Amino acid sequence: MRLLSLFTSQAAVSSTLIITTLFTSSASAQDRTTEQGEAQITDPNLECTPYDYPPVDNIINQFPTVWTVATIVSGDTNAQNEYQSIQSQIPDIPPKGTQPASLSGDFSGYSYPSSDPDCWWTYSQCTTPKLAGLPSDLTTVPEPDTLGYGFDDGPNCSHNIFYDFLSQNDQKATMYYIGSNVMDWPLEAQRALSDGHEICAHTWSHRYMTALTNEEAFAELYYTIKEVVGVTPTCWRPPYGDIDDRIRAIAHAMNLRTIVWQFDSDDWLGPGGDVDQNYQNLITSAQNGAFATEGTIMLTHELDNFTMSKAIQYYPQLKAAFQHLVPVGVAMNETQS
Repeated sequence: MRLLSLFTSQAAVSSTLIITTLFTSSASAQDRTTEQGEAQITDPNLECTPYDYPPVDNIINQFPTVWTVATIVSGDTNAQNEYQSIQSQIPDIPPKGTQPASLSGDFSGYSYPSSDPDCWWTYSQCTTPKLAGLPSDLTTVPEPDTLGYGFDDGPNCSHNIFYDFLSQNDQKATMYYIGSNVMDWPLEAQRALSDGHEICAHTWSHRYMTALTNEEAFAELYYTIKEVVGVTPTCWRPPYGDIDDRIRAIAHAMNLRTIVWQFDSDDWLGPGGDVDQNYQNLITSAQNGAFATEGTIMLTHELDNFTMSKAIQYYPQLKAAFQHLVPVGVAMNETQS
């Protein structure tokens, strides 16, 4: 099921950019029933106040519970049939670690061969599958002097100032959306479509994918695909980069291209991290001609005000250092349907 009927595409309304943590809003009543109305709100406290959106409320029982590990919803014959149809394409590789600890990346006590037979990114940052027939994960883009520009973990409820900035600069990006966030903030998700961004799946509940059973991994992708603002993504990014050949096979069978990264901003660590140096390292590499033959991808986030403010801060330098800042799909000459 695609939720195209849940959303109405409207032109985004730009507002003045203010790179601060506090914003003021109009005293007039805010329209929280349409994407266009929601896009006009620039007070993060109001933006992040939950609201009812009947089209989502009416079908919420057709999806897994938000922020829990997804499984196929009882009675969902479409999901069951699709899952059965890809069974033969899933290799006999067991889940990594033991739940629930492994869901959060705690693989302590798990014995794994040093030869890395499953091309497990978390173990070795392997991106070229050992299993025949699977495409390599994308870490670069073929177009020289190009940055595959994008942001994880959206839609963030307070992203309007950031999206206004992107719109004012006619800048498109790849937005890696978490299914549970989309259900919580459906009008914020719809804005990405209205603004012309590429939308990729970032799973339903943002867990370590290799820790999941086959059905859980399928459901984490299936329900995210089905509810992301009325488009069916052809791309996804594994949370934390956690992927192995079993998860690659499931994603590939579902026609999803796996995108990871070459550079990591570590912006999610907040002010105490090395985000400034990491941005500068990428900019310096570009200025020194490191991407003269092929472009690159950097991991950045729509996670909070800090990560979005850093994206705004370094945008002029990235724009000057690279010939092209474009969504990954554009850099790969692919289109979104």
